[in-house]
Amino acid sequence: MPPPPTSDGPAVSPPAATGPKLYRVGTLAYTKGALVQVVFWMLWGDFFFQLLESMTTFTPLLLRWQGASDTLIGLVGGSLSSLVAFFWYPVVATQSDRHRGRLGRRRPFLLWCTPPVVLSLVLLGAAKPAGLGLHRLLAAVGFERFTVAGCSIAWISVFVVVFLLFNAYIVQVFACLIADVIPPEVMGKFAGLYRAVGALGSLAFNRWAMGWVEAYTVHVYVLIGCLFAGAFSLIVWNVKEGEYPPPPPKAPGGPLGAVQEYFQTCFRHRFYLTFFFVSFFNWAALVPLNFIVFFGTQAGKAGYASTLGLSLQEFGEVRGWTFVVQVPVFFIVGFFADRYHPMRVTVTGQLATALSYFCCFWCVHDKSSLLLWWSFNQAAIAVYLGAATAMGPRLLPRERYGQFISANLIFGMIGLIFSPPIVGWLFERVADYRYVFIFCGVLTTLALVALLLLYAQWQRLGGAKGYTPPDPVVKKPPVGAEFIL
Repeated sequence: MPPPPTSDGPAVSPPAATGPKLYRVGTLAYTKGALVQVVFWMLWGDFFFQLLESMTTFTPLLLRWQGASDTLIGLVGGSLSSLVAFFWYPVVATQSDRHRGRLGRRRPFLLWCTPPVVLSLVLLGAAKPAGLGLHRLLAAVGFERFTVAGCSIAWISVFVVVFLLFNAYIVQVFACLIADVIPPEVMGKFAGLYRAVGALGSLAFNRWAMGWVEAYTVHVYVLIGCLFAGAFSLIVWNVKEGEYPPPPPKAPGGPLGAVQEYFQTCFRHRFYLTFFFVSFFNWAALVPLNFIVFFGTQAGKAGYASTLGLSLQEFGEVRGWTFVVQVPVFFIVGFFADRYHPMRVTVTGQLATALSYFCCFWCVHDKSSLLLWWSFNQAAIAVYLGAATAMGPRLLPRERYGQFISANLIFGMIGLIFSPPIVGWLFERVADYRYVFIFCGVLTTLALVALLLLYAQWQRLGGAKGYTPPDPVVKKPPVGAEFIL
C-alpha cells in the first residue's frame, strides 16, 4: 500500500522494481546472456552452412572429370538450381510458415531434411565408384551400351536434384528461423556478424578443403556432411522457438487455390513489389561481374579492347584481398544498422556501390589500381549486404515471412535468368570488358532508384518509429455488405 499523502505534497510512490534488460521477439524473451547463447548457435550454424554450400561449387568439376560437355555442365550445375528455386522455394516457404509442432515451425524441417541433404552430398562425392558399380550392374543385365562416364553423369544428375530439393528447406528455413529468434533491436549487429562468419566459413573451405577434393573426393564430401549434420543437430537442440498464432485458413480450391493466394498475397501491395524489384536489379547486377576475370587477365577475344593482362595467380591474389576487406566491414556495419535503421544504411551502401563501379571504370589501369578500387567496391557491397540482411526481418510480415522471402527470391532468379543473354549481347557490341563496371553500375543504380522509392513508401508507412508491415491479405466484404447504407 502506498504511503498516505502529506501536507508537503502528493504521495511518494515506491521505487519501480528493476531487473535485467530483456530482449524480445514474438513470445521469446532473452536476458543478455541468453541472447548471446542464441546468437552463438545461429552463427555456429552459419559457419558450417557455408561449408556445405561451398561444396555445390564442385558440381561442375565432378561433371567435367567424367567428360561432360559445357552445355550439360551448365544445365546440371547451373540451370537446375535456378529451376528448383523458382518452382520449389515457394512451396517450401509456405509449408514452413503454416507448420505448427512441438519443436515450432522451423526446427522440424531442419531436423527432417538434414539427413537426406547429408546423404545426397555423400553420394555425390561417391559418384566415381558409384558410376563404375552402376555400369557393371547394367552390363550384367544386358545394357552394355552405357559407358562408365555416362553412368557417373547420370548418378551426379540424380543426386544433384535430390540435394537441391531437400537443401531448399535448409536454405529457406534457416533464414526464417533467424527472423523468428533474433530480436529486431539487435538484428543489424547479428546480420553483420552473420555475413562476416559466413565469409570466414567460405575462406576456411577455400583455404583448407579445396585442394583435397580431387584426390580425396569421397573423404571431403563425407567430412563436410558430418560437420554440417553435427552443427545443425546442435542448433535444433539449443535454439528454442516461441509460440506462434494459428496459421491462416487454407485457400479454397486446393493446390490451384493455394497458388492463386500466394500470388495475390505476395504481389498485390506496391510496397512489397518495390522491395522485390530491389532484389531483381541487384541480382541482375551480379551477372556482368562474372566477366571481370576476362578484363583482369589475358582472356580478351580478338578484336576486343586490351585487358589488364594479369596472370590468373595475380588476379586471384587481388580477388582474395577484396574478400578480406569485407570481413571487418561486416562486423562494423551491424552497429550502424541498429542505430540508424537498416533501411538508411542500405541506401548508403547501395549509393556507394553504384559510385564505386563507375570509379572502377575510369580509374582502374593496372593491378594496383584494380586492387584499390575493387576493394572499395567490395567494401561498399559489404555495407549494403550487411544492412540488407537486417532489413528483411524489419519490413516483411512476420506471420508470412518465409512466403515473402521466397517471393523475393523469385524476383532475384528472374533477374539472373534474363540478364545473362542481354549482358552477353552488350559485350559483343562494345567489345571491351572494361564495360563490366558500367553494366554493373547501371543495374546497381536502377536498384538504388527502386530502393529510394521503397524508402519513400516506408516513410509514409511510419518510418523508423511507426512502421508496421502492410497487411498483404485482400479483405473481402461480408456477404450482403454492399446493400448496407
